[in-house]
Amino acid sequence: MIKRYPTKKIFVGDVAVGGDSPISVQSMTYSKTSDVKATLEQIKQLHFAGANIVRVAVPDMAAAYALKDIKKESSLPLVADIHFNYKLALIASEVVDCIRFNPGNIGEQSRIKEIVNACKQRKIPIRIGVNCGSLEKQFEDKYGQTPQGMVASAEYNIKFLEDLGFDDIKVSLKASDVQRTVESYRLLRPKNNYPFHLGVTEAGTLFHSTIKSSIALGSLLLDGIGDTLRVSITGELEKEIEVGRAILKDAGILKDGLNIISCPTCGRIEVDLVSAVKEVEDATRHIKAPLNVSVMGCVVNAIGEAKSADVAIAYGKGSGLIIKKGEILAKLPTEELLGKFLEEVEKEAKEYENGN
Repeated sequence: MIKRYPTKKIFVGDVAVGGDSPISVQSMTYSKTSDVKATLEQIKQLHFAGANIVRVAVPDMAAAYALKDIKKESSLPLVADIHFNYKLALIASEVVDCIRFNPGNIGEQSRIKEIVNACKQRKIPIRIGVNCGSLEKQFEDKYGQTPQGMVASAEYNIKFLEDLGFDDIKVSLKASDVQRTVESYRLLRPKNNYPFHLGVTEAGTLFHSTIKSSIALGSLLLDGIGDTLRVSITGELEKEIEVGRAILKDAGILKDGLNIISCPTCGRIEVDLVSAVKEVEDATRHIKAPLNVSVMGCVVNAIGEAKSADVAIAYGKGSGLIIKKGEILAKLPTEELLGKFLEEVEKEAKEYENGN
């Protein structure tokens, strides 16, 4: 059981972030925010993919004024992403559920003060989004683009908001590589109790982002660090949510859907295991019960793995076993195994849902 670092609970719309609330998964639309229809369509995609929160870019006045119409129909809490022009934050704060600003490019403190006052009036939180590639000059000159520089920026801005009487805060410390990202969050974590938004920024394509995010976010989550996260992918929106939820699931944090255990392909396999596992995945996507199921291609590790699985299939030469909670349920010809296995998985899922 992972012991999470105790953090302050804030609310982004109706989604709790921090404290004892579930770790939320979020993404960001790539449409022009001024195109209300396209932005709402992407928000809908993210909603059905399982996102909890969505962020939209606000690069200009047209985008800022479009937020009112987007918010009316958005099925997800809305975060406005602000860079450079603080006046955009003032307009956005009238309708959105959270403001994210980058202290490295928002400018003088008087501008941040206006953003804080606007958020205070509407009782919405602020995410202090520190990026390694755009630190304030004073911190980059002193520390370079390092974890120490990011932490110094975050501490400085947290104190500034606190001095203004504002503590409805979450913090992110993002770099484009794993080591600086992980070190930054670990350095800052003991220094305050604000919720952390985790992410590796500019992480690349699906392949590279999945690896970087799994290492960085997985390491932090296993340390008990993190309250919400985004997996940044150059690609399809839904994949960000899919990978983010998979990281939570495989870290043992999110109990949702099957954990499919399958052996690597090797010379001992007695069946087309790749096809068998794909069929299992396709046939069980609808199942939400957090079951462990095992699909093994030979007898070497099958019995051992089956002991800890709710339902298991162990292929042999011409036949195989169906095993349920460590007990052999049936020995069947190869062509009958998969159907029986899926039948037993469905049964087990229903029993779980009924509380048996």
